[in-house]
Amino acid sequence: MLYLAGNFLISMEQLIDFFIDPYRHTPAIYIILEFTAAFLGILSVWYAKKENILVYPVGIISTSIYVYLLSRWQLYGDLIINIYYTLMSIYGWYMWLKPVDKTHKERIITRANMRDWLITTAIFIVTAVFVLAVYRHYKVIPEFNGWTSFREYFLMHFKPDVKELQKITPFLDTFTTAAAMAAMWLMAMKKLENWHLWIALNIVSIPLYFIKGYGFTGIQYFIFLILAVQGLHEWKKRWKTESGKSLQTS
Repeated sequence: MLYLAGNFLISMEQLIDFFIDPYRHTPAIYIILEFTAAFLGILSVWYAKKENILVYPVGIISTSIYVYLLSRWQLYGDLIINIYYTLMSIYGWYMWLKPVDKTHKERIITRANMRDWLITTAIFIVTAVFVLAVYRHYKVIPEFNGWTSFREYFLMHFKPDVKELQKITPFLDTFTTAAAMAAMWLMAMKKLENWHLWIALNIVSIPLYFIKGYGFTGIQYFIFLILAVQGLHEWKKRWKTESGKSLQTS
């Protein structure tokens, strides 16, 4: 059976190979660890959707496994990101348990205010600049003279061709990394808008990981996207309920 993918026809065998090939020569223990980390990552997002504190301990186990695997695979960029996730999970765990005031024993869901958005924007920009600087230092991306040359380069490679698209994945990586850093902070503060960033990040990550050849990770981010949309819906309902209670007690 043939399937249409972009401008190419691929067979069922080729589709299966796309998912299986990266694991053909990988030791079984690493495959088990990776699938365990992926499962715990999905479970962590499910707990986040439910506003359950277990989001953090489960997430810490998941990212810790990824830190080990990425160090073995010498993927130091992703390694640094997962170390940040682990540290932010510890911080978020503390912030969710920390009493806010005499009225609320624990932090409740709130909307982001101007100060929150300034901090979020600063985290995003600093992260993006740092990631781009690292990519430029290691010549992963070319040097641009300005916005025009960058736009021309991006559009030149933005084609339905995997090899062409792989040339612009560092820029998509930059966005997803910066968005994740900012979203982690918003989640630690229990801001409703954290889900907006997770949804945007997941939408970009799904095709990104398929382009990179990591089919199973692409599927994982598709599941993350579904959970993020559900999480936004559930947190919005909780926010309205908790806001109503706050108005009644004030």
